[in-house]
Amino acid sequence: MPETDRDAIQVAEAYQHCMTIARQHYENFPTASHLIHSDLRPAVAAIYAFARHADDLADEGSAPADMRLKQLDAWETLLERCEKNPHIDHVVFRALGDAIRSKNLPIEELYNLLIAFRMDVTLHAYSSKSELLFYCKHSANPVGRLMLALHGIQDAEAFRFSDRICTALQLINFWQDLSIDLPKGRCYLPAEWLSEHQISADQLLHAEVANEQFLPVFHQALSHTRAILLQGIALLPRLPMRLRIQIAATIHAGLLILYRLNQLDQPLTQRISITKHDWLTLALPILRDSLFPTRAVKRSQHDA
Repeated sequence: MPETDRDAIQVAEAYQHCMTIARQHYENFPTASHLIHSDLRPAVAAIYAFARHADDLADEGSAPADMRLKQLDAWETLLERCEKNPHIDHVVFRALGDAIRSKNLPIEELYNLLIAFRMDVTLHAYSSKSELLFYCKHSANPVGRLMLALHGIQDAEAFRFSDRICTALQLINFWQDLSIDLPKGRCYLPAEWLSEHQISADQLLHAEVANEQFLPVFHQALSHTRAILLQGIALLPRLPMRLRIQIAATIHAGLLILYRLNQLDQPLTQRISITKHDWLTLALPILRDSLFPTRAVKRSQHDA
């Protein structure tokens, strides 16, 4: 068999491996969406497999922090090699390297993800809003930028609006998962917000705060997050239809979760999620904003 044919088979097998990883996990990451063109799905799966394993290195198991950081360093070394070496001896990076080269992906966004994963190891509370947004810049925004790059969108304004959506989604995930993260010793609410309401991160982590005392800072976080998400709606007119539908769906789901969170009486112990019935009720507004994105932008500016 000619070497070129053998290489093509190995790359195809590597992509299939990444697709299997993507299908085995439920995430907000758009790996399995049928709205993604079929020729782009393997590249999305390669990005997902890279991020999924790095996330596991940072968060899973009982390895000490220094060992996790060394494992992330090794993962970064493979990333450095895969960009120029099509024969790299690692199945995930064989697929990822091909995606980087064939789809002209901005590799710096993959390095940014690794910065966030290292922060997951070393930082479990945040002193300021700017520190929290720095985390989102590296944990969430690269995903949106990589998706835009896959669709051939490279302009700075699109990146800026995408960053707003991705940052808001990351924050929504934090506020949605308080009942999970706090018992694990993670507090994503900035100390500067908490101190305004005479609360400390240590009090939250040790379950020493009543829900009634916590509600004002929680509502502040939700309001701040909603404002960020509304700013991202301006991305919709810049997207091709299939991607626009997916992003419109993501935005409406985020707004619904924020609304539901705002109704909670006990956000420290309750958690909400989107149901199949919710998606049915969202279908019409998603279609409306996909067909008339400029109107969606005007409404968002009015609602902000």
